Amino acid sequence: MEENLNAYFAFLIVGAILVIADGQLIMRASRGYLRSAYADEKAANSMGRMIGVLFHIITLGLLMLLSTVNIPVEGAVQQVVTKLGIVLLLLGAAHAVALSVLRNMRERQSSQLLTQETNAQFEERRHDEHQQQPNVNPSMNANNF
Repeated sequence: MEENLNAYFAFLIVGAILVIADGQLIMRASRGYLRSAYADEKAANSMGRMIGVLFHIITLGLLMLLSTVNIPVEGAVQQVVTKLGIVLLLLGAAHAVALSVLRNMRERQSSQLLTQETNAQFEERRHDEHQQQPNVNPSMNANNF
């Protein structure tokens, strides 16, 4: 019984370390990745933290659920190794989802910035063209000549 309990805690500790390490990598990398799209560095950092927290919550929840599943293998060591293999596969999938979410956020933000810049340039040109046109007296038209 004690061997199973030790294996259980070993799985939880190693699994939690893997989840936290991967989550921290995502949080740190996402800040730099999003900074290029967000004009405000604080917004980029905030979005990166939110994605990281979401990653941690979901993957730690999956780890806790997996810890309760009994996998039919011989011995406690095989059980831990098998469950850690499943954790690594789940982490890989969760990591891919997090990267996809970050990519979509960056593309959406870049698109918005491009649209804002284009609109600003268009308005600036319209303003410049309006100022360059000579004032025409509306009472003078082709019918008065």
